Amino acid sequence: MSTALHWLNYHHLLYFWTVAREGGVARAAERLHLTHPTVSGQVRELEQALGEKLFVRAGRGLELTEMGRVVYRYADEIFALGRELVDTVKGRPTGRPVRLVVGVDDVLPKLLVRRLLEPALRGPEPVHLVVHEAPVRELFGRLAQHALDVVLSDSPMLPGTRVKAYAHLLGECSVTWFAVESIQKRARRDFPRSLSSEPLLLPTEDTALRHALDPWFERQGIRPRIAAEIADSALMKAFGQNGHGIFPAPTAVERDVQREYGVRVVGRSKDLRERFWAISVERRIKNPAVAAISAVARDQLFAEP
Repeated sequence: MSTALHWLNYHHLLYFWTVAREGGVARAAERLHLTHPTVSGQVRELEQALGEKLFVRAGRGLELTEMGRVVYRYADEIFALGRELVDTVKGRPTGRPVRLVVGVDDVLPKLLVRRLLEPALRGPEPVHLVVHEAPVRELFGRLAQHALDVVLSDSPMLPGTRVKAYAHLLGECSVTWFAVESIQKRARRDFPRSLSSEPLLLPTEDTALRHALDPWFERQGIRPRIAAEIADSALMKAFGQNGHGIFPAPTAVERDVQREYGVRVVGRSKDLRERFWAISVERRIKNPAVAAISAVARDQLFAEP
């Protein structure tokens, strides 16, 4: 039985990549010194070879499809490697950074995300960091298409998610409550019971932290006075900074929150735990930048005192 080999035509890939970069066939044809029909025909041949539509019409121009974005990313890597190959053969330094594309669950605290990602930028190898923020289900879809290297989330794989991926625990910490000084002075003396008498700013019900908070309130006998439910953690802190209530944040970034928002610690809920995960298609983390993120998170950011 013979097996057919499907070879990728790199000329077709180059024409597609140029069209995507230039934003249209006409400009790509000019750049490549070819005719408009030639470039269009080569792109159509690539689509036929792959069995996927790579562009759709958007007004008078072209827009990449979802699969087109995946192919473009691979093409970008292929041609970058080609340039690096030529530089290496000619003895020129490449200086090419490692590309790390990270998806960030949009409910994660921005201060925590910054602390998690900084180790990737401080490693021995230069890193080109690309960060996409979106709802976690959307990020899992991109991960399945290999459009992301890793997803940072406060939840492991969600039920019903059809993505072959692995959740690596970065660490866990308790929850600290913050408020402006005027509220903090009243609330700290009788914490946590004071959370029944002061306005609270809480994450929305679809977040992992809120799923943990509601039963915690019940165990503590607290009937929260909810002033606002806010999905975006930075916006929640901004409301707290303006004196609209007490808000929670991971104890791991306690000092950062106080410094950035000028608020004070009302109290700490040590029996209320938040967990944070790096989710990738690798069973074992091999990417050196992701490994650096995991190591610093485990040994420093979430290390118990």
